[in-house]
Amino acid sequence: MMQSSAMLRLKPGTKLQFNRVRGAWVVLSSERVFLPDEHAIEVLKLVNLVRTMQEIAQKLAAIFAAPVAINRANVHEMLQDFVARGAIRI
Repeated sequence: MMQSSAMLRLKPGTKLQFNRVRGAWVVLSSERVFLPDEHAIEVLKLVNLVRTMQEIAQKLAAIFAAPVAINRANVHEMLQDFVARGAIRI
């Protein structure tokens, strides 16, 4: 289980970038391309700055005017998915 104090970062070789052809943000990771939704994009932008899950949840609470507890649960689920896919490391 991921701790809220764990430092998160994109794995080496994984990038979040805007793809002009698709007109969308994509995650490029060792022979894979992920098309994250708008909330996942905001989370991944913050992961790219090497933050903890708690810091990401707090930042998103401020951006989207939502309770930190709800953001923490959603962020945790989303990040677990990206860890399982091999795009994020703890």
